[in-house]
Amino acid sequence: MNQVKLNSKNFFFKYTQLFSIFFCFCLISLSAQNIKSTKNTNETIITGAQQYEKYIPLLSDKKVGIVTNQTGILYVQNIYNNSDHPDMSEKSIKIDTISIVDFLLSKNIKIEKIFSPEHGFRGKADAGEQVKDEKDSKTNIHVISLYGKNKKPTTEQLKGVEIILFDLQDVGVRFYTYISTLHYVMEAAAENNIPVIVLDRPNPNAHYIDGPVLKQGFESFVGMHRVPVVYGMTIGEYALMINGEKWLKNKVSCDLTVIKLQNYNHKLKYSLPVNPSPNLRTDHAINLYPSLCFFEGTNVSVGRGTDFPFEMYGSPFNTAFTDEFIPQPNKGDKNPKYKGQICYGEDLRDEPFLSEINLEWLLTIYYNSTNSTNLPVGYSFFNKNLFFDKLAGTDLLRKQILARKSEQEIKLSWKKDLEDFKIVRSKYLLYPD
Repeated sequence: MNQVKLNSKNFFFKYTQLFSIFFCFCLISLSAQNIKSTKNTNETIITGAQQYEKYIPLLSDKKVGIVTNQTGILYVQNIYNNSDHPDMSEKSIKIDTISIVDFLLSKNIKIEKIFSPEHGFRGKADAGEQVKDEKDSKTNIHVISLYGKNKKPTTEQLKGVEIILFDLQDVGVRFYTYISTLHYVMEAAAENNIPVIVLDRPNPNAHYIDGPVLKQGFESFVGMHRVPVVYGMTIGEYALMINGEKWLKNKVSCDLTVIKLQNYNHKLKYSLPVNPSPNLRTDHAINLYPSLCFFEGTNVSVGRGTDFPFEMYGSPFNTAFTDEFIPQPNKGDKNPKYKGQICYGEDLRDEPFLSEINLEWLLTIYYNSTNSTNLPVGYSFFNKNLFFDKLAGTDLLRKQILARKSEQEIKLSWKKDLEDFKIVRSKYLLYPD
């Protein structure tokens, strides 16, 4: 009797384990396809990287150069032995994250060189910090920094490379430098007759288009093209626009292939699985970034050196504000602005999700600064190198702020340029709005 009960229990336990494994396997077919369920739909967004059956054949028997960092990931299912649990099934299935580099090596793809953008291959360098070439300790592959001695791959650096794979998670903002790296990679590839494959990824700020359009004469690495601050395109669509609008030097064209997303449109919310850079640590910070990054061209801190960068702003001189924070060196900034000083400003962590650029924060603290009696001698709201103009892509915004224009008046001045850009943009869209 006891033996029968034990066998029945064993049978039931194994049966439930098998059912659990089968159920887990079904889930994998959804979640391993990459990632986040989209709002108001049960479909999942499938990234370009996840669709390896489309690009592995293009890389086979080729020497590959890959442009990527910590954001270049995909999901795979692995089977593990359960030796510690004899009553369980011998194997279990688990979904794991793997870097695109490790994945390609596991498929016997020959990676000749890795090219890294701002913040480096591991994504740990401070904003603006030069990154040196190195040899990756894990793979022993040579990593060439495109944010060091040169931002454009040289012919010598491309020597031996037969095809380039580009896989970076962009945030859809003009002054976020990954699209500038994309430009230079495409340009160098075109000049050296090397094809480029872009593995497309969702843009977390693709749901709107806003900001001043860059004007001629204000081009820099934080703004190379005549686009607004927020341009509403994936990095794959942006690559098509670079090619189609002949923005590359001497109007050369790159041999370009984009591995499209599946189940995606520009209005779908997307939560990044990996921080794209050290100071964009939350979905909320990424959403606020287009509005707050203007402060990088002023004497106002955006919370670098705190646990919530790009979710607050302030300075030691604006004592009329009630929120406070003290920047200290951390993994996101080794020497933050106003290190060790109390900064007064606004904590925006509870601010609602934005679908347009907010200028009120910028205007409010500027007006407060000009009215403050707590300013040091020689204080200037805008940095003396006028980096603000490079971020804005024009000197007009700074002049409008100095003239105390309202947010409504400033945004009205963007309207015509934004309408013109939307016409250009429409030619290169791969996904609906």
